[in-house]
Amino acid sequence: MEVSRRPQALTVSNHPEKSRYSSPEQAARIYLLPNLFTAGNMLCGFLSIKNLIEARFASGTDNALQADHYLWAVWFILFACICDLFDGRVARATNRESLFGAEFDSIADTVSFGVAPALMACFLIIRPGAGDNVQLATWLLAFVYLLCVGVRLARFNVLTNPLVPGNEKRAAGGDFVGLPSPAAAGMMASLVLILSTFIRRDVTGNPFDQKADAWTWSLLPLMLVISYLMISNVRFPSFKKLDWGTRARTRIFILIVLVAALVIRYPEYSFPAIFLGYIVWSVVRHFFLLKKSEIDPAPDDEDDDVDAL
Repeated sequence: MEVSRRPQALTVSNHPEKSRYSSPEQAARIYLLPNLFTAGNMLCGFLSIKNLIEARFASGTDNALQADHYLWAVWFILFACICDLFDGRVARATNRESLFGAEFDSIADTVSFGVAPALMACFLIIRPGAGDNVQLATWLLAFVYLLCVGVRLARFNVLTNPLVPGNEKRAAGGDFVGLPSPAAAGMMASLVLILSTFIRRDVTGNPFDQKADAWTWSLLPLMLVISYLMISNVRFPSFKKLDWGTRARTRIFILIVLVAALVIRYPEYSFPAIFLGYIVWSVVRHFFLLKKSEIDPAPDDEDDDVDAL
């Protein structure tokens, strides 16, 4: 998930303190280990897009090959989520945080969690011979999703930048503002995973495209909901404070082991349940469990000075 790799926030006082970086070269320093995870994130996104294109080329020729390409595209998006989960944690654990790493991470996220899921929805829904209205609606909604991913990542960078006054508490907090893009992409990919499972178990013998038509339309309303949640002010747990030294109660430990076993045994059902559970729990937590003073940590989009004009 989107784990902040920003350096520690600067203390704001009446006497400006010395910047953490003495030169642009120091701020742009590339640390090998955390950036390898980020590069792996981008590689998985690229391979997902590659498999989506190959699945498109295989349309109408080999149903099994086409389905395999879509499944590999899904798995590469999920692998990208794992890489994104570890790059920030590795950077903090090794004290190798940098501004370069934070920006590099956002670019990789745009590829893996923006472009790849948007193309997946387009290729699954738009079939040869589809009407102009269907094509226009699908491409438009896919672009809205991609746009919201870009806005979400840009806002994340601003809200966690330690050089912006007032970000100290927000950067050190345990919540994201808006649905993280890895969770959004994971929800999209896991839905395609379970749809592919149902299609493979269909014994009617219809071509892959025909069998997928009955299911893939569910991606469009899901994309709209996910797009809104990404740019909303709903708070989602980041789990940044969880590490290998975190203590857990016995029941929680047993629950984690059971969940891991279910993911290994039934991945096609476990991943959708995990991502959907995370989204639903976060929304319920935001509106019913958090105090009113805590539910809107993001600044307003409107500028008071502009409104005054």
